[in-house]
Amino acid sequence: MASIFNTLNIGYSGLSAAQVGINVTGNNISNAEVEGYSRQRVVQSAQTPLYTGAGNVGNGTDVQNVSRVFDNYVFDRYTSISADKEYGDFTQQTLEELSTYFPEIDGVGVKADLADYYDSWQTFSDNPDNDSAKIALAKQTETLTQHIQQTQSQVKSLQSTLDDQLSTDIDEVNSLTSQLADLNGSIDAAEAGDVYIASDLRDQRNVLERSLSRLIGSEVKQGQLESNIQIDSNSNSRTGSYTLSVNGFNLVDGNTFHPLKVTNASNQNGFNSVSYERQDGSLLPMEESINSGEVGAIFDLRGGTIDAATGAPMNGTIQEVTEQLDAFAKGLIESTNNLYAASSTTSMQSNPQTIDKEDSLATSNLNINEGSFDLVVYDIDGNEVSRRAINIDESTSLGGENNSNSIEAQIKATKDDNNDGNATNDIDDFITYNYQQSADGITRLELGMDPSAESDGYTFSLEDTLTTSDFASGTNFAGALGLGRYLDGDSASNINLTSSIANDSTNLHAGYSSSAGDNQVAQNMIQQQYEKYDFEVGNQIYNTTAYGMFDTTATFVGVSTNAAITKNETTTTQYNAVELEYYSVSKVNTDEELTNLIKYQNSYGAAAKVITAVDEMMQTLLGM
Repeated sequence: MASIFNTLNIGYSGLSAAQVGINVTGNNISNAEVEGYSRQRVVQSAQTPLYTGAGNVGNGTDVQNVSRVFDNYVFDRYTSISADKEYGDFTQQTLEELSTYFPEIDGVGVKADLADYYDSWQTFSDNPDNDSAKIALAKQTETLTQHIQQTQSQVKSLQSTLDDQLSTDIDEVNSLTSQLADLNGSIDAAEAGDVYIASDLRDQRNVLERSLSRLIGSEVKQGQLESNIQIDSNSNSRTGSYTLSVNGFNLVDGNTFHPLKVTNASNQNGFNSVSYERQDGSLLPMEESINSGEVGAIFDLRGGTIDAATGAPMNGTIQEVTEQLDAFAKGLIESTNNLYAASSTTSMQSNPQTIDKEDSLATSNLNINEGSFDLVVYDIDGNEVSRRAINIDESTSLGGENNSNSIEAQIKATKDDNNDGNATNDIDDFITYNYQQSADGITRLELGMDPSAESDGYTFSLEDTLTTSDFASGTNFAGALGLGRYLDGDSASNINLTSSIANDSTNLHAGYSSSAGDNQVAQNMIQQQYEKYDFEVGNQIYNTTAYGMFDTTATFVGVSTNAAITKNETTTTQYNAVELEYYSVSKVNTDEELTNLIKYQNSYGAAAKVITAVDEMMQTLLGM
């Protein structure tokens, strides 16, 4: 039966429960600003009552557990949208930086330099024999090429920075998965026997899960979902087996983890690749599997899959920009050189070549079209002495004297180019041909003037034969090989004014011949800005002007940046809504905790009153 001591125990249990409540409330207030901390609540129940003749008599209260208020459904959405938010923030930040490299909207940049470049050709055309006009054109050409190089360098530097960030992020992923596996072991040990809930450890695990999701878009799969409605109507948590994975690749299984591998040893450009190591030690590429979080953004920007042959990414926004800039520069270089080759000289040396002299030019990787070009010889006064058409079809190769269709055979063929019966004033009498490896180990095509003719002041040029007035309709033989160059290089990274002109700008020629006042080459250069050429970017060909190709690149950057901003604004709105929902469930509300503190304080005082009453009752009994 109940006794006065039972009453004392009831008061004591009330004091103890109130004390626990005050401790938990104080802990909530202390951790109100701690990331990932979930507010906790005391779970109480009445102790087993005592059976008496008058019925069951209460026996005090019992603290069953201290549990956190947590909704796994809301947290899963919060984790998922956090990955999207990180992806959007990183993409927007990167593309906004990329867009600063293309300030065309402000009337400055490469396009403005290109306009000034063509203006300089106009000035030179108006004053073909003026050395100051030559100097001005050379300087403006250097300004243009250096700006193109600088822009490409900035783009590639940004791409390299992303690659470095990729390595850092994967190292962080491996560190977090290791910590997560250890935490899983600690949680299993703390919750063994299903007696207590390791609330603080679970909070720490949730922080790691969200961090991993923000990095690589990982997701957690766990066992049974249990409701904690006695704590809060929205409260529930998962128990059982634990797996954290990325598109089927398990990074954490319970208390074990699988580190990701980052390597660039086999990449000639130093780009990092990410792989998943299976149990048998084999590596599985993961670039296509990570499409969310910061790492997913890096792959979409830098480029994911690496081409084993070139060592460059096969996709990616920034890789697309570098390829477009290279196509713009290469198209400008080849079209310019193809026109400038019509300026007479005594020798032409091509860029280094890898094509075999027996290979077909039209089907090679060189941008050479079927058609014909003319070799033209001028005397010391600039008069045309001889002209011969050199034909290119699908079977034409560079070398082979016995092959009547090769470039070499056509140049060396004995012909009466002038129909004058004179066998000493034809192209084969003036032009020398050589295609072989030089002393520096590099194979080049060399066309030159016969030494005796050169000493008499003879020069030669290479004029592309156009099927229409469109400069882009020729063979591009000189442009593709780099004969009679005005510009050196083959990409945006190495485009430059050829060294012979850079060192002495008086070597610049405005016309086909050395005749005073000849400005035909300069006129062609001015017209070039209005002509359309084929600019090849991967498998896509843009048929446009030099201005148009650069506009394509600048527009691509601008559109990509605006799209990233718009998409991220939508994601941010969704993120804010889900975060607010998550905070409403789990985050500490200090006003609510202060109310609870008063409640437990009053409860503690009331329980103390019970004990005081019992004490007075006992004193009465003892005094009788």
